[in-house]
Amino acid sequence: MFYREAGQYKTTYQSDMAIFPLRQDRIGIIIILALAYVAVPLMASDFILKTIMLPFLALVLAVVGLNILTGYTGLISLGTAAFMGVGAYACYKLTTIFPDVNILIWILVSGFFSAAIGVVFGLPSLRIKGLYLAVATLAAQFFLQWAFVRIPWLYNYNPSGAIEVPLRTVFGVPVTGPTAAIEVKYLIALTFVVVLTWVASNIVHGRIGRSWMAVRDMDIAAQLMGIKLLEAKLLAFAVSSFYCGVSGALFVFIYLGGAEAGTEFGIRLSFIILFAVIIGGLGSMIGSFFGAGFIVALPTILKFGLPAIGIAITGAIAEKIVVMVIGALTIYLLIVEPHGLARLWQIAKQKLRVWPFPY
Repeated sequence: MFYREAGQYKTTYQSDMAIFPLRQDRIGIIIILALAYVAVPLMASDFILKTIMLPFLALVLAVVGLNILTGYTGLISLGTAAFMGVGAYACYKLTTIFPDVNILIWILVSGFFSAAIGVVFGLPSLRIKGLYLAVATLAAQFFLQWAFVRIPWLYNYNPSGAIEVPLRTVFGVPVTGPTAAIEVKYLIALTFVVVLTWVASNIVHGRIGRSWMAVRDMDIAAQLMGIKLLEAKLLAFAVSSFYCGVSGALFVFIYLGGAEAGTEFGIRLSFIILFAVIIGGLGSMIGSFFGAGFIVALPTILKFGLPAIGIAITGAIAEKIVVMVIGALTIYLLIVEPHGLARLWQIAKQKLRVWPFPY
């Protein structure tokens, strides 16, 4: 069978700790990236790019960010959408105050503003955890959502209270605004996702990630081992909020092209991202992609896929079915497989490595 590790020897500590220790995995990642960068922009229709790929790429960074906080550190947060909103509004203000600066720089910098706000609201995690921490982050969600609507300076005193994404170019090519090509937006979002996922994967597999997982498993034991809970927890909030902030900027500037007054970053989006983490798998990078892909693709499949095969269904009914399926699947996975779809993928790979021999 082609998926074997026989003959692949680990002669150094670096090779033993590699994220993709098998040669087949590394080749697979290269093929996936080649398809994503070349095949999808050339072959996918504008409908697929607009309804599936762009929202998936915009939201997956938020799922990765929440997975860092909840899956790797064990800190529950219900304010993910609010931290996304901080990044979106920060990017909007930066582009209007400094219009000559590359918009891609401001998308990345907006994450630092969200990280700063995340640290402030992460301070209660030093004293409380579990349900009480979830309530504290829920308060952050409602407060920030209120600020997005009630502070006119954030949306430049626009009478409608909406964010209007301006036209910005990179090397003469429009990347934001109504004239930007959908393929260009896709490639920009894909690049952000690839680079930041690589950074996050290296973080969680290093010393910082091990300290987060020690805090998750038992914070008292981690403290006795020399891990500083103050630094570990606040750093987790900062990194998680950074990813959420960049995700929010991509969500508005690359995917939506604008945002209504405080409606895009409500509590419903926070719960959707939380469900994506649970379905995909807590404490798994690939699980973040599985969860985000499932959450984004399911509504499109129900609304457009079922009518295509002759099953008539309205948009309202499809929305209700989506809610029921996500809820039922979340409960099922929490009971049967708490590590989500990522664990099922891991089991399938392990079976493939020893096939056709049982174990």
